[in-house]
Amino acid sequence: MSEKELILSLNHITKDFAGTRALDDVTLDLYAGEVHCLVGENGAGKSTLIKILSGAEIPDQGEIVVYGQSYRQLSTGQAIDLKIATIYQDVDLVDTLTVADNIFLGDELRNRYGLVDTPRQEELASGIMGRLNIQINPQALVEDLSPAQKQTLQLIKALHRDAKILIMDEPTSSLGRDETLALLDLVRSLAARGIGIIYISHYLKEVSQIGDRISVLKDGRKISSYDKSSFTITRLVRDMVGRDAGLFYQKETVPIGEPLLRAENYSRGAVVRNVSFEIRRGEIFGIGGMVGSGRTELANLLFGADKRESGELYLEGRRITPRSPKEAVRSGICMITEDRKRNGLFGVRPVKENVAIVRNESGGLFINLGREAKQVQEKVDQLNIQLATIEQDVDSLSGGNQQKAILSRWLMVGAKVFIFDEPTKGVDIGSKEEIYRLMTELSRQGKGIIMISSDMPELLSMSDRIGIMRDGELVNIVPAGEASEERLIKEYLGIQVA
Repeated sequence: MSEKELILSLNHITKDFAGTRALDDVTLDLYAGEVHCLVGENGAGKSTLIKILSGAEIPDQGEIVVYGQSYRQLSTGQAIDLKIATIYQDVDLVDTLTVADNIFLGDELRNRYGLVDTPRQEELASGIMGRLNIQINPQALVEDLSPAQKQTLQLIKALHRDAKILIMDEPTSSLGRDETLALLDLVRSLAARGIGIIYISHYLKEVSQIGDRISVLKDGRKISSYDKSSFTITRLVRDMVGRDAGLFYQKETVPIGEPLLRAENYSRGAVVRNVSFEIRRGEIFGIGGMVGSGRTELANLLFGADKRESGELYLEGRRITPRSPKEAVRSGICMITEDRKRNGLFGVRPVKENVAIVRNESGGLFINLGREAKQVQEKVDQLNIQLATIEQDVDSLSGGNQQKAILSRWLMVGAKVFIFDEPTKGVDIGSKEEIYRLMTELSRQGKGIIMISSDMPELLSMSDRIGIMRDGELVNIVPAGEASEERLIKEYLGIQVA
């Protein structure tokens, strides 16, 4: 990269939070036209580093050099003026405004009467997208866009502000395979235009495809940095967690008991059609399928979050058929949702409240706060949730620790059936292993687990049986020992399996 222009350097950055060192003497740089990927477990310091770059956090020590100019710290205004744009994993758009309005938000064009010049904004928005071969209607409401279009729109906003340094935090975590490939192509085209890109992702195959350089963070320190030609996924994994990747998917054998949960003829329009299955005590029943096959919609029906048109649910032979999540929880069914921030957490509230929210320990009008805090702390210790105190806001935790906080909540109420919708989405390798261990322990206790996953190795290694969803129907149930990635993809697509 030496022949390219050095546009950004982070020199010896250190940052502490409440006695915990989030970044420890980190040095990192970026060249124009380079995609510099950043990987590491949740809690490794990646989020803190990009917040320092965007002006959202102030480093305790170190220097930020942008285009040769040295700064002790950056404000958000300075970051914008320096053409630094950050695209976070959680889409930062206004759903009720149009595409064009979002692009020009805060920088609206005005006509001679001082009113927003909507036609001009739409014309310029079309021009920006046209130059990138992006087909999005500038008049469309953001709430009507797909997840991939929303991520693309965030990129367009940054380009409208003439960003020269792009920071992308898990941009493909909510995208399907084809959408991911399209976004990666767009990232490559932006780098070819001379934009420097810091790209953060847990998907190591994706990183290996797109990165010119890859740096690994662990426990707040930079462990290693590789050029494209000198790294392997195995090496990255070992740097991140100190273990071989082959160890992550070794599920212990757990005895399978008697029938526990039975679903009969669950339906809702065309999205879920006459789905029936049974799971047994100690069993992990995986559900796979393409995006849009009805997997999450089925989970929402089982949990009572969406209204079914037909179907009955039986637990231990007793009909429970929940009409709401509250009824499901009372019956012993719990769900860990795919979108934990939107549907699983109260972001501005403490970890303690998030874990204990479904349980009133006193059983009366008042909550025994001391007992509650003790039991929450026990669950935090059991699941090894990394935090300073249970009074800490849950949205300050890393993604993997947030996921474990939700699991702690359901362990507090002694649920019998756990529905995991993408349990390790956006979670680092080390936290994945902890979640897998917990799922295995739940199985050993005789719990039943429904696991929806887009990760084929995860399905194959963690499931006892795998249900195949296609076009809203459960078309087959395959013993995991008889399955392979090739067979699963054929089942997903409806190709005859030899």
